Parts: sequence; structure tokens; C-alpha cells
Amino acid sequence: MTVVGVIGGGQLARMMIPAAINLGLELRVFAESEVSSAKLGASHVGDFTNLEELVAFADGVDVITFDHEHVPLDHLRHLGEAGTAVFPPPKALALTQDKIVMRQALAAAGLPQPQWASASQDNLDDALDEVRGLPCIAKLPVGGYDGRGVRVVETVEDLADWLALGPVLLEERVAFVRELAQLSARRPSGEFVAWLPVETRQEGGVCAQVLSPAPGLSDLLRAEAETIATIIAGTFDVVGVLAVELFETRDGRLLVNELAMRPHNSGHVLTEQSVTSQFEQHLRAVADYPLGSTALRTPHGVMINVFSDASMDRFRAVAEQAPDIKFHSYQKAARPGRKAGHLVLTGSNPDDIFARAMTAWELLEPRKADS
Repeated sequence: MTVVGVIGGGQLARMMIPAAINLGLELRVFAESEVSSAKLGASHVGDFTNLEELVAFADGVDVITFDHEHVPLDHLRHLGEAGTAVFPPPKALALTQDKIVMRQALAAAGLPQPQWASASQDNLDDALDEVRGLPCIAKLPVGGYDGRGVRVVETVEDLADWLALGPVLLEERVAFVRELAQLSARRPSGEFVAWLPVETRQEGGVCAQVLSPAPGLSDLLRAEAETIATIIAGTFDVVGVLAVELFETRDGRLLVNELAMRPHNSGHVLTEQSVTSQFEQHLRAVADYPLGSTALRTPHGVMINVFSDASMDRFRAVAEQAPDIKFHSYQKAARPGRKAGHLVLTGSNPDDIFARAMTAWELLEPRKADS
């Protein structure tokens, strides 16, 4: 039996557990605490930045993969040199750990992206010229996610505190009509498959809703999104699920915004809608099994994130009114801005399923719905 070790005990690791059972894989989770979302699969609880703990966790594991991107790359290189397969490999994961490294790598690969610059206190004027001036977008290169570490910059004073810490990534403020995500998967042999792109809708910099497939997306842009993912996966030897977040611009272009090399929030809808979920596909890829079909079982799907109490007690009212809605609880304590669960509805009428999904969401998030 292949043993897959997952570093990180969040909801992504949690949702890999049933997929691993169905595939006949043994899944071991390195969780951060006893109350981590994936505690059901936790074989180790501790500090993933501690090399000794990582080495102990890797003992007896055939392949290491991830619930998040924050493990020190030097530690992962050490595991690889000691004989444990690490997927995605450190050279690929580096693109997700440092946004400036990502921009440099995408530029070298000739991929479309916003105008960008690495800004410091010494080159700020030149950097602002590179991104077409103010206003622009500033990002901390390391550590930001779900809207954290990102701000709209109106004046140079808005950058002073971040520049005091070190380089800051500046990007042009893109005139986009919507955000998309292209999910795909690749195994070590190079086999590659992709799902149809989805549309993601953000609130406060955090994904709130996903529509699958992206409504009204032209065949040309669908093909371009898949080509971008194919190039990234092959160029950087990505193994596992790859999520490419994209801007669709007003003049009909696609620009790469962010990358994730693991199952991704934008792909949760695929658990119910696709022949192969992103969690099963990720495990197939890292275990070097043949990849599954990405065909959609239903023409349309909607996923809505839940940020309040996502307990089953709260879901009772939803289940009574809409038994066809699928609910996923992450078993996390509620706190502002924290994803605590999600719901999915699939069907043939996109307007109907979106309206019914929103009605269900309002039962779970009544205060937000009234605001």
C-alpha cells in the first residue's frame, strides 16, 4: 500500500481522507494541533518548521505532499535527498512561497501577467513607473493569502511600513471583468489533465462564490487558460493539482494572478460536479496513478463558502429545505474571515441553482445576508 504524508492539518488535508480511503492509499497527516481540521488522519502533531519532526514524519512515508505552501524549502530538499519523494518538488513550490520569485519565473517562461516590479526604498520611483503609476496593487512577497498581505496603494505613504520590512511586489491595477481559476493535475510521468475553468467571485479579497464552468467563457479563452496551466505544470515540474488564478481583462486577455500547487478553494465544486474530484486527482497524481476523468457530471455547479458557524446543527435548517445541497464542514471554530465550510449545488439551470444556493447560504450567514 502506498503511504502518502500530508503536511498541514487544514480542511484540504481533511477532504483528502475519503479520497485516500477509496483509492486504497494510507494517508498520514502532519497536523499543527490536536484540534486541526484533519485530526481524523493525524499521525503526527507538531511544528512543521522543525526538521527533526519532519524527518520523523517522513520515515515510512512513500511520498510527501501538502495542505499548504509554508514548509521551509531547505527542509523539503533534505527529505528528497534522503529518498522521500516530495510532490510538488521544492523548485515548483518556491513559486508559491515568494510572489516575486513567481513573477520572475512566469516572465522567463513568457507567460502573460500584470505589469509588475520589485520595489524597495531605493528604487520606488522606477518601480512605480513599471506598473504604470498610482494607484497600484502592493503585495508582501511572503506569507500573504486570502486577501492578507495585499493592499491598494493610492499614495507612496501607503507603502512606507511595508518597504521598511524589505522588498514589496508592485503590480498594475488591472482592469478586469472577472476572475477565473484553471485547475489541472500532472503526475510524475508527465500525464496532464485539466478541468474547465471556473469563475471565482471575491469579497474582501477572499473567494466567496465559484461558478463552474465559468459562464460565457469563449472557446478561445478556455483553450488559452488550459495552455497556460500546461506550460506552468511542465516548465516547473509540478506534480499534483495546480490552480492558476487568472484575470479576464476588458480587452479579452488572460493574465496570471496567483498560483497554488495543491487542491484549491476554487475546485471544491468539483467534488460533486466532476467525475474525479480535485482531492482524488491530487492523490492519484502524487502516488503516480493514472489520472481520472475531468468530465462534468452536470452542466452547472455553484460553490459558496461559509464563514460563520459551520456545524451540522446549523445545517439542519438547510437540509430540511434543500436536501440536494451538499454541505462540507471543516470542523473549525468560527472567527471573522475564516472559511469554516462550504456548500455545493449542481444542476442544469444555472440561475436556479445559484438562487437556491444563495437561499441556503442565507440560512447559515443571516447577519451577512442582512448587511
